[in-house]
Amino acid sequence: MNIKNESIRGMHDYLPKEIMIWNHVETILKKILFSYCYNEIRLPILEYATLFNNTIGNTTDIITKEMYSFEDRNKKKITLRPEGTVSCARANIQHKLLNNKEQKLWYLGPMFRYERPQKGRYRQFYQMGVEVFGLKGPDIEMELILLTSRFWKKLGIDKYLILEINSIGSINIRHKYKKDLINFLKKNKSQLDDDSKKRLDTNPLRILDSKNPSIQILLKNGPKLYHYLDENSSIFFKKLCCFMSDIGIPYTINNNLIRGLDYYNDTVFEWKTNKLGSQNTICAGGRYDKLIEQLGGPKVPAVGFAVGMDRLILLIKEVTSLILPFSIDVYILIFDDSFKLDAIKLSEFIRNQLPALKIMTNFHEINITKQFRLANKHNSRVALLLGPKEKEKKSVLMKDLTNQTQKIVLRTELINELSFLL
Repeated sequence: MNIKNESIRGMHDYLPKEIMIWNHVETILKKILFSYCYNEIRLPILEYATLFNNTIGNTTDIITKEMYSFEDRNKKKITLRPEGTVSCARANIQHKLLNNKEQKLWYLGPMFRYERPQKGRYRQFYQMGVEVFGLKGPDIEMELILLTSRFWKKLGIDKYLILEINSIGSINIRHKYKKDLINFLKKNKSQLDDDSKKRLDTNPLRILDSKNPSIQILLKNGPKLYHYLDENSSIFFKKLCCFMSDIGIPYTINNNLIRGLDYYNDTVFEWKTNKLGSQNTICAGGRYDKLIEQLGGPKVPAVGFAVGMDRLILLIKEVTSLILPFSIDVYILIFDDSFKLDAIKLSEFIRNQLPALKIMTNFHEINITKQFRLANKHNSRVALLLGPKEKEKKSVLMKDLTNQTQKIVLRTELINELSFLL
């Protein structure tokens, strides 16, 4: 019987060549986070389902359609995390990290949502999240926007991204606006598409970011959220805009920009691109000052963002010529099988002295000519050959594969000879 085993739809394998790009990108982002004094936190993939049910919002698509939830052997309902902010907030409360001090944290890992898979939207996707707890002024939003802007510049993609910002006000103000928006939309229900009609009874604010042009035309005559903002929210948002203008960060105010999760308030922002089709948001975030208190913690302001790593990698591959060829510094060849142990000892000796080098030892039972071909195939810079003559003289044949020169080198001099590879 021929059984075909494949990965689950919407859950992808990332192969070694792709991982080289991922590691390159992650290294750059981590260095920038380090320079801004953000610390890493690692969170569990599984959480109790109530953690998300009680915070994300019972009418959001995540809760109603997208969460991977199931009962464990103790009949407790648990969930594969659909996002990281709530888990990070829970961890801060549980471990008492918020007692009279701020926290600037980041995390990286897989999230899970049962969505219709398409380019840039997967059921297992990866996010880098950044969360700040304990700071309430617009200056921390400015720092987060500067930090993300530095991400894009360092990755060489800044000209392909635009920043959209908005203020959605307090949660209480949004409730009043939502009622007026629902009344307006119900009066014009005949003009709504099927998707908007479904959201009208569940999550009407999501209609604001509908990609249907006719819906956007209709909304121009509807109530505007910015008319409902109280004085505090208006002043806060104006300060942030002034900061960005003063520093020189280009941005667009999108009055229809919201976040799909109920816990957000005031500032929301997204970095978008026109290079990936409909899944065009690379990074999104905002302020969520009530979440910690909602989870049973102290009254602590908070703000953060998440980068969709899958989409970020897609964008980099789309608009840059980034090539990271796999290469080896030292390839060790052997005359025959009797030299395998010597080759292993030699590789460990080099690693002990020059740990930064990438060293591969040949274990294939093939002739010297084919071994040299393998060394070249792996883009090796130097080949070391062990044979009877070399063993007798305690030396190696060292061949520079870049300029095709070779010489006999004593083992005692080998480390000095290889130091040019660093």
